[in-house]
Amino acid sequence: MNLRLNLIYIFIVIILITLLSRVYFLSVKSNTYYEELSKNNYINRINKTPIRGIIEDRNGEKIAINEMGFSISIKPHLRGEKKKEELEKIIDLITKHLPNLEKEKLIKTYLKEDSAYNHNFITIVDYIPYDEFFTKYTILASHEDIKIDSSTKRFYPFKEAASHIIGYTGRASKNDILNNDIAKYTGIVGKNGIEKYYNKKLQGELGYKDVKVNAYNKEIETLEEKEASINNNIKISIDIKLQQYLQEIFIGKSGSIIIMDATNGEILAAASFPEYDSNIFARGISQEEWDKMKNDFNHPFTNKITNGLYPPGSVIKMGVALAFLENGISENFSVNCTGSLPIGNRNFRCWKTTGHGHIGFRSSLEQSCDDFYYKGSLRLGINKISQTLDKLGIGKATGVDLNNEFSGINPNKEWEENRLKQPWYVGETVITSIGQGNMLTTPLQIARYTSYIATGKLPKPHFNKAHFEEPKELDIPSKYLDTMRKGMYDVSYGERGTARKYLTSKVPIATKTGTAQVVSIPQSEKVRMKESEMEYYQRSHAWITSYGPYKNPKYVVTILQEHGGGGGSATGEVLSKIYNKLLDLGYITLDN
Repeated sequence: MNLRLNLIYIFIVIILITLLSRVYFLSVKSNTYYEELSKNNYINRINKTPIRGIIEDRNGEKIAINEMGFSISIKPHLRGEKKKEELEKIIDLITKHLPNLEKEKLIKTYLKEDSAYNHNFITIVDYIPYDEFFTKYTILASHEDIKIDSSTKRFYPFKEAASHIIGYTGRASKNDILNNDIAKYTGIVGKNGIEKYYNKKLQGELGYKDVKVNAYNKEIETLEEKEASINNNIKISIDIKLQQYLQEIFIGKSGSIIIMDATNGEILAAASFPEYDSNIFARGISQEEWDKMKNDFNHPFTNKITNGLYPPGSVIKMGVALAFLENGISENFSVNCTGSLPIGNRNFRCWKTTGHGHIGFRSSLEQSCDDFYYKGSLRLGINKISQTLDKLGIGKATGVDLNNEFSGINPNKEWEENRLKQPWYVGETVITSIGQGNMLTTPLQIARYTSYIATGKLPKPHFNKAHFEEPKELDIPSKYLDTMRKGMYDVSYGERGTARKYLTSKVPIATKTGTAQVVSIPQSEKVRMKESEMEYYQRSHAWITSYGPYKNPKYVVTILQEHGGGGGSATGEVLSKIYNKLLDLGYITLDN
């Protein structure tokens, strides 16, 4: 009997505890939940979008700015048959005063964004220029169902100049919005160049305003407010006036020019030709404009500074020569160049068909003798050459502050086996030693490696000082570098220097020319056809890389002219003009 009563008491106690717990949850816990829910019903957060930061050149010249204008929004919940007429009246009013706008397109934009869950005004026009809209402002802003806000559009005042560096902005895609909370509100992100790489800094941070609203979503009171960030500007290292000068002297040509501070990697000017007007992307490129760019064989949309891959030709010879020296080939090593080297059933020719005669390290650079590198490479083997070039940054991204930089190819036996699934042949060592075959580099890699030859330190190229890193010291003896420098000086001023007769630089400079074949020369061709006699797209690419002043290196200038033919003849005049301009602008002084 007692056991039964105890069980009944325990059961009653359990029921009471359950009831009390439920009462506590309903009166206390759920009250907190519904209080928060209620707060969401009467507190509306209005996000404040920051104004995109300005990009300035090294001298404070504004090279990417925001043009002021207005956006137009319409109140929500005007979809459906009953509201259709009201919506059309509002749209008709807008198109009456702004006849360039299309009624059907505005309606379509509105209906796409309108829903029962959206209580905010719907933007149907993102941007109208200030001058075009200002006289209509009072008429449209006074309409209670229309909301006019300030708006901006990206503008590039120097148009094509430095377009591949600055990049451009565009409408944020769904993927952009998923990965970038601010893009949801601004609707704009950097799509290329500095605009993309530093998008987070340039776009800034959101502000907000929490307001109390009534049942009709009318604002009653501001509860809390935070301004959007305003310090979103970036200053980069390029000189836009120098960029424009590069346009003038390279007009009608295709390729790339880089001017870089040899001591720290700061890029003073860099251009990829042909260029494009960034404004066509900022405002929205037409299909016709896109097709024209896409079908241009000179590839204006490719940033050849970082994404152009080319055989380096003879400009790689300093790197190969350093590989010889640091792997035990004597500084006194010389060859007797007869104009060709037979290996198996192939004949590897020097560019000078009659040969250079006896030639050593310094003279091999001055005259760009191929046979010297053929015979040295056979002594050393491709893997050791590849190891030295790897240290010099060949086949590696430089780390410059631009997205999607290409690495290029620094080939060796392992690369051949993994990539092409075939063994390495001795003939490949020979052609790789003069920068042909499977070797591919970017102009920026060549500029960076030239900086190392000039200063003994390998810098990291950059446009923003925040991206600076201390240049690297490599374990290559300075006496070997000194031999390379003397050889490059001889290229400019030696009796048989390959650039000598093409240079008019007032600044003493060290150079190396290069001619990178686009098509192979048949073994049956005894006398090579002149570049000028070849079809344009079959002509060799012309290289020249340099530093100056010679005794106190400050700047590296690297030029690639696509299908330009001979390196010195195609690029020597342009190179001279650049150094003379650096002198005129005060970047270089003759007492350096």
